Amino acid sequence: MEKISLQKIKWLRSFRIKKNRDESSVFIVEGEKIVSEIIHNYPEKIHFVLSSQELHEQMQLHRFENAFIGSVSDFDKVSNLSTPSKILAVISKFEAKEIQKNKPIIVLDGIQDPGNLGTIIRTADWFGFDQIVCSENTVDFYNTKVIKASMGSIFRVNLKYQNLPNFLKTLKCPIHGALLHGKDLNSLNENEMKVLVLGSEGKGISEDVIPLITDFVSIPGAGRAESLNVGVATGIFLNHWTR
Repeated sequence: MEKISLQKIKWLRSFRIKKNRDESSVFIVEGEKIVSEIIHNYPEKIHFVLSSQELHEQMQLHRFENAFIGSVSDFDKVSNLSTPSKILAVISKFEAKEIQKNKPIIVLDGIQDPGNLGTIIRTADWFGFDQIVCSENTVDFYNTKVIKASMGSIFRVNLKYQNLPNFLKTLKCPIHGALLHGKDLNSLNENEMKVLVLGSEGKGISEDVIPLITDFVSIPGAGRAESLNVGVATGIFLNHWTR
């Protein structure tokens, strides 16, 4: 069981930067549950594993050529989380598939918060939606915090980044957009929904996307809150959509 070197710690830290992840076509996952899922389902994608000595033995990581032991201090140096896990892995990126336009599509416009994007991915997986189109300014879904919040759903949902106006113009179906003053969701026939656009937390749907939306829809409320968190709103929309 080899301990991690300073050189490898520096190498791991470099993947905090999106440019470095893109150039190497890899990303980092942290946490026992998600690393365990990768080991069982996608072992061929694993390039490197760092774990505590306890987890190294427990998960039989000696099977992997590049499996190293790290201390609490080592994880503090390489982790991108406020509370570092005791295991992380560097794995190959998953290739995005072409979007199937005959199936339901969730469209995300400028989502910036990694936790919200991860929650949306997890929620989509729960309700059986397996394709999401993201605007080019949406947070990178290979961000460590996105992956952690998705709880493994990122491996089951196809995410593709697109120029949204160009993509939406290719669709031959109604396009629904979440807007505070849209039509009451409860009055909407769920069979009408084919594409749902959700805007960013602070700015909503972009000005160049709004003209392409055929129907605006909103979630009715009875309290005084100004708006809903986009992750919570997504869950409500998808629950209605799958009735």
